[in-house]
Amino acid sequence: MTFEEKTLETQMIYEGAILNLRKDKVTVMEGTSYREIVEHNGGAVIAAVKDDGRMIMVKQFRKPAERVMLEAPAGKIDAGEEPMSAALRELKEETGYTAGHIQKLTQMYPSVGYSQEILHLFLCTQLTAGETAFDENEAIDIEEYDIDVLADMVMKGQIQDGKSQVAILMVKQLKDAGQLPTG
Repeated sequence: MTFEEKTLETQMIYEGAILNLRKDKVTVMEGTSYREIVEHNGGAVIAAVKDDGRMIMVKQFRKPAERVMLEAPAGKIDAGEEPMSAALRELKEETGYTAGHIQKLTQMYPSVGYSQEILHLFLCTQLTAGETAFDENEAIDIEEYDIDVLADMVMKGQIQDGKSQVAILMVKQLKDAGQLPTG
């Protein structure tokens, strides 16, 4: 039996530039309990695939992981911004590329146990190179990989970023099914 919790009260604990943290008192089967929930505007993830089948990836240091991570380009959705617009903006800012074709592949909750953040994953193809526009606090390396190599890296545990794992495996599936749009 699935029990749906009802919120009885909410207390805002922290309000920040990127996220908020609240504490909800909720009903549970045996009374009440508390849930700490991260509020976030969500993000756009870009599976950018060139006409030659190589996928654009970015490398950057991630403080929470205390290491450099290989990731699909991504970024937060600004208040009032549509996810597709955010994807196109982030693609340009982080990689310099613009897309002639964009399609939504899926959306996902990266950590449903404590966050209501939703990531929207887009496939971008028919890419045209251009200039990047990094945020002042970003230091990003842009790399290109064959999708089969990336999928192998995911399966070997060499790519540990969840959003990137999903993006890579979805693109690999599309490629293998002959459904990957090209220029």
